[in-house]
Amino acid sequence: MKQITNTILMIRPVAFRMNEQTAVNNYFMEDLAMKNQAINQAAQKEFDSFVEVLRSHNIEVIVIEDNLKNDTPDSIFPNNWISFHANGTVVLYPMFAENRRKERREDILDTLENRGFHIEQIVDYTSAEKEGIFLEGTGSILMDRFNEKVYCALSARAHEELVIEFCEDFECTPVIFSAYQTVEDKRLPIYHTNVMMCLGENYAVICL
Repeated sequence: MKQITNTILMIRPVAFRMNEQTAVNNYFMEDLAMKNQAINQAAQKEFDSFVEVLRSHNIEVIVIEDNLKNDTPDSIFPNNWISFHANGTVVLYPMFAENRRKERREDILDTLENRGFHIEQIVDYTSAEKEGIFLEGTGSILMDRFNEKVYCALSARAHEELVIEFCEDFECTPVIFSAYQTVEDKRLPIYHTNVMMCLGENYAVICL
């Protein structure tokens, strides 16, 4: 089982800005004194530079343009609604913010198949949104694919029952914990596990 990949899916933003629907529990967000158009242009410039750097290091990057009509300011983070697995499984995840649910696009899967990506099956957890239960992909869960473990910091975007269900479906061991940050003298949950943990091939990072 490989821990990392040599192919990355990236969504080029067309409406990137501070997302008012995710700001309610992403306490790292800051409102900038910039117009949304300028914010998006800056994001596109950084995006294009990043793609160039990745490709210069022999990493295959599949770039898909976002769709302006959907008004999806966080589309640049597709790992929250989809994950890919070595056996051809694709997983679709339930999203906390309603405007982020519009990021899920069937045409993206069609593009990937046309590029030679084999999709054996789709595991879809998105019906949990109707119950107010969420698990935002590899933002909410940090997968140790080699050791078959899943790390998850519980929050409004990572429901314990769904973490356990995911681990049962994919035959891995859940490592579930709570992680907090100080916001205006209050201790509040960190919204995504991957902002405090990172797992590479030969190293791990945890921000305690």
